[in-house]
Amino acid sequence: MSRLRAAVMTLGCTAAALTLTMGTAQAAPGDTTTMCGSSLTPSGYVDVQWWNSGGCGSGFNPNTKKIMQLTGYPVGTVVNACGSTWPPAGWTIVSSFYSAGCKYSAVPSLNDNSWQLKRVS
Repeated sequence: MSRLRAAVMTLGCTAAALTLTMGTAQAAPGDTTTMCGSSLTPSGYVDVQWWNSGGCGSGFNPNTKKIMQLTGYPVGTVVNACGSTWPPAGWTIVSSFYSAGCKYSAVPSLNDNSWQLKRVS
């Protein structure tokens, strides 16, 4: 009976370790994913596109966003991002501009809504 219990415990611990390892895997720099706009953008990511999707509710406001992982890029890398979230630590705003893909509000505006970001540290 104790051998069976030990085998079950070993299998259970192995399964738990695999689950933890798979659940905490880090995305590679530049990887993108889509999420509802009502969710906070995770640390190390920036918003790169907004649109309406029935999967995230209804209404006139853009409610879906594509986010991109910035963690792991080398110093000197330059990327474009929507101005709807602040740049992660180590990144600075180089310039701002208007992008139709970054309209995160239903209020029409041609004001700058995007940034060019540069990795500085």
